[in-house]
Amino acid sequence: MDTAVSLRAAVALTGRFPVLAGIDLSVAPGEVLVLEGANGAGKTSVLRACAGLLAISSGEAVVLGHDLRRNASAVRRQVGMLGHAAALYDELNVVENVRFAVRAAAGATENIDPALERVGLVGRLRRTAVGRLSAGQRRRVALAVLMARRPALWLLDEPHAALDAGARALLGEVINEAVAAGATVLLASHEPEASLPLAHRVVTLAGGRIVHERSLAHEAPAPMHVVGDVHVA
Repeated sequence: MDTAVSLRAAVALTGRFPVLAGIDLSVAPGEVLVLEGANGAGKTSVLRACAGLLAISSGEAVVLGHDLRRNASAVRRQVGMLGHAAALYDELNVVENVRFAVRAAAGATENIDPALERVGLVGRLRRTAVGRLSAGQRRRVALAVLMARRPALWLLDEPHAALDAGARALLGEVINEAVAAGATVLLASHEPEASLPLAHRVVTLAGGRIVHERSLAHEAPAPMHVVGDVHVA
């Protein structure tokens, strides 16, 4: 697989409004790509499209070898998304939430305990209903889900929000370990001090389009990316 994510002239609509307005983006396997831009620029829409949660109305969208215009749901077991609001069930406890998510994705349940230990959800916290947790603890549960599922593509939307300094450092370690194991990461962030040290490449969006991109010094060569008629290495 030459690319983990390939979007070509991809358009996505919310109602009649184009939240993605003909975006072109290639992401190599094992790459960490940071998406930056103002609110409403299209960062979250790119992540949701790659997760098969936002329909592509025209253009091309291939993620992990799956043509999302033909079958958007085919990719969902291979991607993990950490969004603003974690997809957790308040009435279930921590272990139950992680187990449910891992089984739904046909993942390995033996990864659950190591993931919970890694994020510090041990002892009585394991059996605490998620609805009783703090925002930071809920983010740790959501991170444990990703770690236990081990998806091929990590989609992280402001992942540092609600995390203390220790949890932010842990998140960086976890992302680096996932990439070392072969995962690809797309990360949308307003916090360059937290996200850029993790990144191979940074893409800036505005109005649902890519307006700028740059490679960082610690990066392996980026795939060719096309913006209009301009080719950028």
